Amino acid sequence: MKQDPCECLIEDTQMFLSKLAKNNTREWFVAHKDTFEDQLKSPALVLLDQVGAALHQQTGHVPTSKLFRPNRDVRFSKDKTPYHLHLHMLWSTPPTGWFFGIGLKTVSIGAGIMGFDTDGVSRWRAAVASAQGDAIASEVQSLLDLGARLQEPELKRVPAPFDKEHQQRDLLRRKSLCLWFDRQSESLARSPLTDEISATFEKLAPLNHLLRGI
Repeated sequence: MKQDPCECLIEDTQMFLSKLAKNNTREWFVAHKDTFEDQLKSPALVLLDQVGAALHQQTGHVPTSKLFRPNRDVRFSKDKTPYHLHLHMLWSTPPTGWFFGIGLKTVSIGAGIMGFDTDGVSRWRAAVASAQGDAIASEVQSLLDLGARLQEPELKRVPAPFDKEHQQRDLLRRKSLCLWFDRQSESLARSPLTDEISATFEKLAPLNHLLRGI
């Protein structure tokens, strides 16, 4: 049986990242670029195609896929190390996205909207303040109950003109909405990686469906 090119992606990525963490320089990365291309980038591109096809079948939308570059933007950062210590992928079905990331010790699978644009923020607040807010809040809570992670709202206060005690005040303080399932890499070894990601995306699909309706 032909080996799935994605089978060792998590293990190989975390091994590469652990070495990069100790040698985060351009010289080291260039010297090991062939390893990055063969063991990380190539299977990641295969995974993007496989999951993209599954998402198309699952949602009816053709996603645009992206493998994020390893280079960090250090122009405005105090941390000048040149490379990320993660491998991130995106399947975009505007305005929503589907995300997969491999870090040094954990793997994250998520969905939602990374950041609302100006018009998107207005539509988001109007939706949250309406009857839609209850449905969104209920779906978010359901995912949290399943173990999903949600970052804190970007705003400290409820924006005007909404009441600071509004029932959906936490959602009104948001300028993005993404939920994530963090997994230990060992727990993803039981079945093909594409299947694991797709199964998690199925849990997140109702959230993205609600967000697409805003």
